[in-house]
Amino acid sequence: MQFFDQAGPASLGSRLRILSEQLMDQAQSVYDAYGVELRSVWFPVFYALSQKGRQSVTELAAYVGQSHPGVSRTLRELKADGLIEEGKDPADKRRNLVSLSEKGKRQAAKLEEQLVDVHSGVDQMLNQSTHNLWLALQEFEFLLQQKPFDLRVLEARKEREKDDIELVDYTPAFRSAFRDLNVAWISKYFTMESSDYHILDHPDTHIIQPGGHIIVALYKGEPVGVCALVVMDDDTYDFELAKMAVSPAARGKGIGYLLGKAALERAQEVGAGAVYLESNTVLAPAIKLYQKLGFQKIAGRPSPYERCNIQMGYHFDLPKGR
Repeated sequence: MQFFDQAGPASLGSRLRILSEQLMDQAQSVYDAYGVELRSVWFPVFYALSQKGRQSVTELAAYVGQSHPGVSRTLRELKADGLIEEGKDPADKRRNLVSLSEKGKRQAAKLEEQLVDVHSGVDQMLNQSTHNLWLALQEFEFLLQQKPFDLRVLEARKEREKDDIELVDYTPAFRSAFRDLNVAWISKYFTMESSDYHILDHPDTHIIQPGGHIIVALYKGEPVGVCALVVMDDDTYDFELAKMAVSPAARGKGIGYLLGKAALERAQEVGAGAVYLESNTVLAPAIKLYQKLGFQKIAGRPSPYERCNIQMGYHFDLPKGR
């Protein structure tokens, strides 16, 4: 199998599918040899009914680990072959139950003899293997339950792309990027307000010169994200975490988290005791991001923004004014 040698573990799903198809085809030959009138794809549902008796579709789907539509399709095929029968639940007439018909029970009896030899054949293969495939599959299924495969791939992509992400301090060369990224983001969800223009049109005057900071995220050298620490004239909070925006083309790379984390680290470096932010609950991913960073909901502060309906604060271990 030259393809699998070249593609490697990335082709795991395809290789398992081919292996499954080979086993199912060969299993059908076993059914034919034993005179068991079943299709190999019916085995999980048919065997469950032979062992557990009358069941609902929902119960069968949960037991065999298949989808509800998939089990329903198998049951239709079994019924068409005369192997099952349907009836109402005596305790709840609204619920349909399925069970083996007399023909199905005869096939189940023949299947029991076949399974004795199938177990022996499988055990022989497992004993001849350096690695026990059955145990390995159990472990692999457990790992998939802990973290789905697609999530693992996306996390790997995010980790790989970190090498192309660089966080730098603001310079006037980034003035347009700072403004454009924020205008695009705010306009997508809300309406630009006078307080937005006040800061975005003059970031050097209203953020940098009073002692604030702007952090710019570069992806492959291009500015794709920004975040500001605005000095607050406040007894509780030293900075406001504000004007965080990430280009839609760069989302999913963890840039927002990197910007927020860098901003908090910068605030701590300069001796801040606490950081404040304002947002809107319609931005559920942003709220989750702030919570992941360690911000907690607060209330009762006046805001210059009409769109603000949630306020959050982050407190460092050391008190303000250390």
